[in-house]
Amino acid sequence: MRISLSEILAVINNGNSVKEISVLPEMEAFEYDGREYGFISKEPVAIKLGKVSSRSLHFNARTHCVLLAECSRCLEPVELPFDINTDCELIVDENGCASTRDDDEKLSYVEGYELDVDGFLKEELMIGFPLQVLCSEECRGLCPKCGANLNRGECGCDRTVSDPRMSIIRDLFPDL
Repeated sequence: MRISLSEILAVINNGNSVKEISVLPEMEAFEYDGREYGFISKEPVAIKLGKVSSRSLHFNARTHCVLLAECSRCLEPVELPFDINTDCELIVDENGCASTRDDDEKLSYVEGYELDVDGFLKEELMIGFPLQVLCSEECRGLCPKCGANLNRGECGCDRTVSDPRMSIIRDLFPDL
């Protein structure tokens, strides 16, 4: 979904100081790091835009969504909740590209005086996505021998890892 910033600037110039919009994101799944994560739930993005000057807008966007991922250790399904709340000043140049007051980096979701709501959501999800998805901090993962989920109980496999540098000593003293 794309929102025309030039239309909003025109409405704001006609006396309204703030324009509020609520938009449901169109994207069905979030792609990140070669994987696709489906949405369990997603709320509309509540956007407030206010004019600061002729080339800048105050931008506030809030939403909540939940993605379905799998635990990096045990591969069980995990719900990842995201509360997104962005509050910044958008500076739009003469080409319709925008950056924030904090940095001069161009925003990927604003181009040609249009704000891409799905692009905004994707960027915010990438920023907040965990490096490693875990079902819990105590997750024990899978057995490297049989593949059993160790969170459900022990599998009985011998998982001792021997140091290959100690093989000569083990050969000399097999009872150790």
